[in-house]
Amino acid sequence: MTAESTAFWSGGERGELMIAFCDDCARAVHPPQLVCPGCLSRSVTPRAVAGTGTVYTYTVNHQPWLPDMQVPFAIAVVDVDGAPGVRVTAPVDCADPATVRIGQRVTIAFEPAGDVWLPLWRPLNGEAA
Repeated sequence: MTAESTAFWSGGERGELMIAFCDDCARAVHPPQLVCPGCLSRSVTPRAVAGTGTVYTYTVNHQPWLPDMQVPFAIAVVDVDGAPGVRVTAPVDCADPATVRIGQRVTIAFEPAGDVWLPLWRPLNGEAA
């Protein structure tokens, strides 16, 4: 973790998806950086966003990269609500990865992994997946 990424990796402990925003031009800055790439301001602050979004694209992995890895599983790139231009890539927590689809609404969840909380997406409002 770096100073600028700590909020993103630790927000899951509180169930919050933390995205950095420029205090001067309001641009969402992800991955988090010390300087806004839009206006070059050094005033960038993390804040919690809704934690919902729409699947932009996804892939289903069938390769067990580790001996105990469960396959298949889906990984989605999600357009995050309330953070224009931000996409977060994470696994989709679902019983059948074949049901994940582009345009599907999802919500964030988190899984602890040492000092960080890893994001994962879950279908929203009982949508199949």
